[in-house]
Amino acid sequence: MAGRFAPRTTRTTVRGGHIGVPAARPAGGPTPAAGSPATAAGTTRRWTPAAPTDLGLVLGPLRRGPADPTFRATPDGSFWRATRTPVGPGTLRVALNRGEGVVEAEAWGPGADWLLDGLPQLLGAEDEPAAFTPRHRLLAATHRRRPGLRLTRTGLVMESLIPSILEQKVTTNEAYRAWRLLVRSYGEPAPGPGTPQLHVMPDARTWSLIPSWEWHRAGVDDKRAATVLRAAKVARRMEEAARMEPEQAQRRLELIPGIGPWTSAETIQRSNGAPDAVTVGDYHLPGIVGYALAGDRAADDAAMLELLAPYAGQRHRAARLVLLSGRTPPRRAPRMTPGDIAAL
Repeated sequence: MAGRFAPRTTRTTVRGGHIGVPAARPAGGPTPAAGSPATAAGTTRRWTPAAPTDLGLVLGPLRRGPADPTFRATPDGSFWRATRTPVGPGTLRVALNRGEGVVEAEAWGPGADWLLDGLPQLLGAEDEPAAFTPRHRLLAATHRRRPGLRLTRTGLVMESLIPSILEQKVTTNEAYRAWRLLVRSYGEPAPGPGTPQLHVMPDARTWSLIPSWEWHRAGVDDKRAATVLRAAKVARRMEEAARMEPEQAQRRLELIPGIGPWTSAETIQRSNGAPDAVTVGDYHLPGIVGYALAGDRAADDAAMLELLAPYAGQRHRAARLVLLSGRTPPRRAPRMTPGDIAAL
């Protein structure tokens, strides 16, 4: 029965990296004129994955909320991503041609060639899902239902590090709002088509020049803002971590005061495609893993790591599969109340 129906989308599966393609909307509005930025052709590449690949699952962890200004999923099945590469800003659109089993990609801007060169790694070509052996019935069923899960590797650190810092010790909605406001205010319009309207995140110098009152208006406290500023000052050294082994990369990131194991793991899961970088220090994850694998909703980090020990080398993948299973403990208390330091 597990493979007959598409898994239902829940808040937890979204956190696990699931992105559903939005429903098509009725056609309407003006058609861009030929030769306008909205119709300008970019550089293209076609790439055939060696195994089934679900673009929504692979790229899902890169989206920071449904209104992320750097990421869009569109009704035609395309996924759009705007980012700052080592050679400049770029926009990437990827879609799967299901009939041929080929990924079709198009990119714009100074970073277009860099993005297309890294397309296989972005879509999990360096991932080794065969190294994962499920030892729990729930994980075996979820693994079977999600054959297209691959761990992305962006090769870019700051684009994942800064939003991870913003997510420290606040609700996801607060963090998503801060990321959205700061990128739209201080980033730049993404190169290429005008639809969907995307922004490239600010460069390191621009992050360092954001006034204190703008951090406050975005709901970012002084501690998190200071951590972002410290990372921005050594952005080049941070980016070097993308070429390191995951453990070494985490140590590099954690040299910055304010960046601990939670933040470094959340970053290298994306930048390095680290399959064993399990997130410790999370408010919800230990209870979710404990409940799903052992019926223990009160599990702490130590209990979670013990449950994930059979998956050494693949603990992050195991945790993602738990989240994608949708099996979560029933709620017994209200949600955490969002704060609003901008009103102070």
